[in-house]
Amino acid sequence: MSAMAMVLLLSSVVYGQPHRPSFPCGGNFTDDSGVIGSQGYPGVYPANSKCVWRITVPEGKVVVLSFRFLDLESDTLCRYDFVDVYSGQSPGHRLGRFCGTHLPGALVSTGNKMVLQMVSDANTAGSGFLAAYSAAKPHKQGEQYCGGRLEKPTGSFKTPNWPEKDYPAGVSCFWHIVAPRNQIIEVKFEKFDVERDSYCRYDYVAIFNGAEINDAKRIGKYCGDSPPAPVFSDGSQLFIQFLSDLSLTADGFIGHYKFRPKKFSTTTIAPTTTSPLVTTRTTSLKYSAALCQQRCKKSGALEWHYCSSDFVITGTVISTVTRGGSVHASISIISVYKEGKLSIQQAGKALSTKIIILCKKCPFIRRVHGCWVSPGLSYVFMGQADAQGRGKVAPHHFVGVIKPSTQKSLNTLRSQRC
Repeated sequence: MSAMAMVLLLSSVVYGQPHRPSFPCGGNFTDDSGVIGSQGYPGVYPANSKCVWRITVPEGKVVVLSFRFLDLESDTLCRYDFVDVYSGQSPGHRLGRFCGTHLPGALVSTGNKMVLQMVSDANTAGSGFLAAYSAAKPHKQGEQYCGGRLEKPTGSFKTPNWPEKDYPAGVSCFWHIVAPRNQIIEVKFEKFDVERDSYCRYDYVAIFNGAEINDAKRIGKYCGDSPPAPVFSDGSQLFIQFLSDLSLTADGFIGHYKFRPKKFSTTTIAPTTTSPLVTTRTTSLKYSAALCQQRCKKSGALEWHYCSSDFVITGTVISTVTRGGSVHASISIISVYKEGKLSIQQAGKALSTKIIILCKKCPFIRRVHGCWVSPGLSYVFMGQADAQGRGKVAPHHFVGVIKPSTQKSLNTLRSQRC
């Protein structure tokens, strides 16, 4: 399909001109470029369906996929209706799972094949998706493509064109780092310069535990011109995504990784990037003497912490129990802004959760005064959750009493994608 033909086809779909193409459930695509739509697009997609589209471009090329429209049932973890995108033949390496209405950046396969799979449950909502793909030459840096699987004990990764000139616009790179099962991964950035934005919405580096893009396992999202603090994986795999949009670019970055023993001691490091929303966390967020030596003082405004937090809720403290150096608090939830991996219980219409305050003196619990919470009052909680869904709050996280402006700020932040 020629570029002009694709433009005309997209125009007819988006602007509702007559003779719209009919999109079936799945199919095989072997042209150098084309358009894929969910079944019945732009009408509501059917319930209880599973459709698979397979794209194959000439050898030596990669597939570049761009979503032009996305409208699937929204869920924090995309558990109900979703589109999975795989590099290679299914079930190849998954590049990401998408739902809701937020358009992801361009997705690039590591070879000449890509697979899309859309699944819907019994309750549908939305018009589905429309995506365009094209064959492209892979970005090369010497003999290495932009992205790939990294299995050596130490290594480096960098943006295309580094260090001769700025990285290109419209690039999507994925590095999958795999260590032996008894080891973890440490990542450090030597140089870092990615288009600055308060929410890192345009160009960014995102790092995930595991082998795919999964917001529930995201360690951090970085932009700006200062290297992020060192990052440590929870397990033996890390997935690093670099994305640039079609506007401004910058110098780029070079990062290094190494495998570490699983018992390697790490401490929580305060964020060092110029983007205030970015934080780094340790391999296992838990009580330690070093962690709890920090002063009980909130750092930064609510907006600074929203995107870097795994969960964001408002609620009332029902009870607290001190165990060792930590406090276990039961929370009656008022509103959920980001669920992340947090385990939430429901009894009728009432929602509740348990949060561990890692350092009992910071933030400190008092009934009337103090720099943190007292039972019976309502607060906003921002923190991280572990693999078991237990919420954890450390001194560098944000917890504060709900003020008249809090609700408005949270509603504004919820409408903006991190």
